[in-house]
Amino acid sequence: MSANTDNIIQLDFSEEMKTSFRDYAMSVIIARAIPDVRDGMKPVQRRILYAMKELALSPDRPHRKSARIVGDTMGKYHPHGDSSIYDALVHMTEAYSLNVPLVDGHGNFGSIDGDGAAAMRYTEARLSAAAMTMLDNLEKGLVDFVPNFDDSEKEPVVLPAMIPNLLINGTTGIAVGMATNIPPHNAGEIIDAVIACMDRPGISVDKLMDYVPAPDFPTGGTIINESDMRDIYATGEGRIRLRAKTEIEKGENGRKNIIITEIPYTISGNKAKLVENLASLAREKVFDEIYDVRDESSKEGIRIVVEVKKDRDIENLLNGLYKKTQMEDTYGVNLLAIKPTPDGREEPKVFNLKSMIEEFILFQEELYTREYRFLLEKAKKRLEIVEGLMKATDVIDLIIEILRGSSSVKQAKTCLIEGETDGIRFKSAASAKQAETLLFTEAQADAILAMQLSKLIGLEILKLHEENETLLANIADYEKILSDVRELYKVIKARLREYKKQFAAARKTMLTDAVSKAYVEKVVEEDLYICIDRFGYTKAVDAGAFGRTSEEARKEFTQIVKIKNTDKLCIFTKAGMMYQVRAEKIPRCKMKDKGTLIHTLCRMDNADEALLYVSFEDLFESMLMFTTKSGYIKLVSGVEFETSRLQVVSTKLDEGDALAGVTLVTAAEILADDQKVILLTDQGLSLGFPVSEVSEFKKTSRGVKAITLDQDDYLVYATVEPQSAETFCYEGRVLNAKRVRNRKRAAKGQKAILDIED
Repeated sequence: MSANTDNIIQLDFSEEMKTSFRDYAMSVIIARAIPDVRDGMKPVQRRILYAMKELALSPDRPHRKSARIVGDTMGKYHPHGDSSIYDALVHMTEAYSLNVPLVDGHGNFGSIDGDGAAAMRYTEARLSAAAMTMLDNLEKGLVDFVPNFDDSEKEPVVLPAMIPNLLINGTTGIAVGMATNIPPHNAGEIIDAVIACMDRPGISVDKLMDYVPAPDFPTGGTIINESDMRDIYATGEGRIRLRAKTEIEKGENGRKNIIITEIPYTISGNKAKLVENLASLAREKVFDEIYDVRDESSKEGIRIVVEVKKDRDIENLLNGLYKKTQMEDTYGVNLLAIKPTPDGREEPKVFNLKSMIEEFILFQEELYTREYRFLLEKAKKRLEIVEGLMKATDVIDLIIEILRGSSSVKQAKTCLIEGETDGIRFKSAASAKQAETLLFTEAQADAILAMQLSKLIGLEILKLHEENETLLANIADYEKILSDVRELYKVIKARLREYKKQFAAARKTMLTDAVSKAYVEKVVEEDLYICIDRFGYTKAVDAGAFGRTSEEARKEFTQIVKIKNTDKLCIFTKAGMMYQVRAEKIPRCKMKDKGTLIHTLCRMDNADEALLYVSFEDLFESMLMFTTKSGYIKLVSGVEFETSRLQVVSTKLDEGDALAGVTLVTAAEILADDQKVILLTDQGLSLGFPVSEVSEFKKTSRGVKAITLDQDDYLVYATVEPQSAETFCYEGRVLNAKRVRNRKRAAKGQKAILDIED
């Protein structure tokens, strides 16, 4: 029986993977990580606020358990796990993260130190006043609603935000292939900029910066690259350098204290880590000037005390702290947000300051247009009823006659609307004839039938006339606003000014242009000798003590490296790793002392074998020749190994391969052009060729073939010697260098008796 292949669809695997991944990426971008440019909300944040609105958690209502809020959000709108929802809820309460918090939390919601929030069953929350500016007008149909994930509920596509939340509170989000990082701004400054942009649509970014000079972070601090702000706002991308705010106070016993009162926004919610870092630097004597570090912060504000030893250069210490701690940090700006397109799609876009404000203004035009259309329609419907009631009061006797003479409500209503009098008992023919001319609308008829007798009181009739006049005036105002965008802008600006009075605050983040000065570490430079024995025990010996040591005593060490106390010892291993140890970290010892295992000092794998010990100073000015067991070779500049990391991969190795040798080749040896490479294999073959045949590569490269090996052979040794060299050493043996034949690189090795006859 042949298989049915009619329904098999032939697809290109790579194209299908591209399409599927693209769809997944866009889903993460739009549905999870990136905010909408209109309301500044990510979907989870929008759904939390809407769920709280549905629970009637307005600022004047009691707080409700966070677990209830999370449960409603997850069950109705956001089926992605309670932890992500609660994390988002906690974030919206953080006054140290947001300039205008959207949720009013009650209980332990964490702290700026980095303390986590209590479990959701212990905390309570409600909406803040700022959140209400984004939710108050939902009932007016200002935004569209769509079905939720299971079509059981409706949720708003976007919140009707009446304040520029995205710029005021900022946001951070990481998606697939892109990220957003929008800094918070001062609410008053942003609102002023919005109004200025409405007044002058052609305003430039430079002029907008008269209103918004820079972000305003809730943690304060100082922006020290004010001159870069213009480019950042013009392009929507850039880096802001933030610095902690400090003061100098007199301390005890003639000491002075550095007081940190404000921290960079980048460590908001992680202040304790900064304190720990400062204490660690003091404890490890990285900054010998520091006497003590204390955190005296309270509800009144941040106060981190760095006590400085007597007669020390505080300015120089501050430069060092800015350099080596997060007291100075960088905030990467990327004004990326989701923008709806005319065809109903949503796409990520990088905005500049002006274009982001313009998007908010366009959104306000849409919201206020919808609002006033709603108000106009509502006013017209009410006017219809009021006019009907006024008309009814004028002929109230006739209406009572119709009601008393009708056999049903339907009959009476038909008479009021259509003038149909058949079957209704009137007192006179004149009344019947008058009833035929009433012709109320259906809405008016319903209102008349539902009207209470108390409405016939003279005062109530007067109120109807007053309401009629008010409605006519309102309708005229609404129509005027809807017909002229300038009138619409007046309304928008008036409400924005009210919000400014409500949410504006003094600027917290100061601006300046400061040059980062280098920390001058006052260390007396001296020579040391690093001595390593065959077991790996390592010690640093003063130059004087080493000079007094006999040649016989020095023979017990397999490696002796001369190094400055300000330098680093670099260790290259067979496994292709490089480890670094600062010379000052190697214990100072006498020659007779045992020392410390090198593996302890640099966390090197015990199974790994060191091939080369060299000072970084020598390494930086030289080349390294790498040779592998499988017969590959390359030269790498020592500059490539300049790094602050304690361990890095020194070279690329194929699986199962290892280094056979790492040889230091000085610049002088390279320039002399009289050096040759000597290779030895496990099967006793040897090969020589000039160093000039070895190319320079990056450390991430495998290199080129050095020698052609038999299948069961491998390289065991490599060295560089002058062409004139008579001998070389291998495993304690002195071998004849002249018998190593010079051939082309990558040639096969040859058998030769290299041992020197006694």
